[in-house]
Amino acid sequence: MEVAVAHETVLRLRGITKRFGTLVANDGISLTLARGEVLALLGENGAGKSTLMSILFGHYRADEGDIDVFGAPLAPGNPKAALAAGIGMVHQHFTLADNLSVLDNVMMGSEPLWQPFTRRTEARAKLLDVAQRFGLPVVPEARVGTLSVGERQRVEILKALYRGARILILDEPTAVLTPQESEALFDTLAEMVAQGLSIIFISHKLGEVLRVSHRIAVLRGGKLVAEVPAAGTTQAVSGNGQVALAELLCGTRRATAGTVRLLGAPLRASPAWLVQQGVARIPEDRHAVGVVGDLPLWENAVSERLRGSDFRRGPVVRRATARAQAQRIVQAFDVRGGGLDATARSLSGGNMQKLILGRALLAPDGAVATPRLIVAHQPTWGLDIGAVAYVQQQLVAARDAGAAVLVISDDLDEVMVLGDRIAVMHGGELVEARAADAWTRETIGLAMAGVHDESTA
Repeated sequence: MEVAVAHETVLRLRGITKRFGTLVANDGISLTLARGEVLALLGENGAGKSTLMSILFGHYRADEGDIDVFGAPLAPGNPKAALAAGIGMVHQHFTLADNLSVLDNVMMGSEPLWQPFTRRTEARAKLLDVAQRFGLPVVPEARVGTLSVGERQRVEILKALYRGARILILDEPTAVLTPQESEALFDTLAEMVAQGLSIIFISHKLGEVLRVSHRIAVLRGGKLVAEVPAAGTTQAVSGNGQVALAELLCGTRRATAGTVRLLGAPLRASPAWLVQQGVARIPEDRHAVGVVGDLPLWENAVSERLRGSDFRRGPVVRRATARAQAQRIVQAFDVRGGGLDATARSLSGGNMQKLILGRALLAPDGAVATPRLIVAHQPTWGLDIGAVAYVQQQLVAARDAGAAVLVISDDLDEVMVLGDRIAVMHGGELVEARAADAWTRETIGLAMAGVHDESTA
């Protein structure tokens, strides 16, 4: 999110401590939030995130510490005071009445129950103004029960903004969204920040956190254990070395020191040699690296095997044989597009990824091959739910058929779904791989942020 962060502090938590009997849920936590800033909050289950946000929103009263909002003390344990101070919260599980309209849901709680009339005309105009200002299109008369999950979340956000929220807490906001809905949410967050709103973003997906946040605060055991600046960092070049590792294993980068062995033999920095040895690659950037966008689908389908004899005779490409192979890939992997002569760039992301999978997994004779090694770098990034499931199923099937599959991913859900063993990279170092059940997605997320956890050491 390339928006300059103002230095004005809009929220300050000082020494927040909360005990439940002998359990210390929050232990002396101090945090600040600036105007136009996104602060991401990471932490495993039980780390104290929910308790801290409940204190901020007035559901709990802190045993120690205090909170200032826009320079004024926040009355403790009072949700109405939090709302009046400009704090809004969007929970992971929505709190909307399905049988009421969008406008009714937004107005609910904003007018006294004893009031003998409602200001629906004014409320409708205000709702549409807020929706237009933040790029959140909505039909006020639509019944909430007919809306998609993404549209319902939009209503929850609008409800907070309608009530004057200038600080917005988002709890796992993409957990129930499709990739397209998540993209729309990220656009909304960028617009909010541009207009000076401040956001606390709670998520376990590191790629999302790095994309939307300016700072990352990490909680563990009720304590604030790290604050990591995220501005200028990207999901792909986070500095931990995943990209370099993937390039090394795909033959496009040479090691400065040390050796890599493939089935006992030194690995060469040669993509063509690796293909001959049965190494299949699924590159991170399917558009720039996975395919040649201006070439037709059929040429992309055989591009990694053109140095062999399967699809060429001397310097001449065996066009009919290559097209037949491309057609087999299209049929076997359900690649949908404009036909074999359509350019690769005309394919959707999901169909482009299916083409890359088919090229890697389907042998020239039409049989499904079992590569010795599959290097899958961010294999489902940006795909819709159906395409994600398909790609993951193909990787699991290849593993079951005997392939060694190395998945490099920032999506913790994907790591937990696919991994038999999991290792984490941070600062260019790779920790020892451990069985998947020795990790939780929260401890993986902490390790990816550089926070050492003794339970996985």
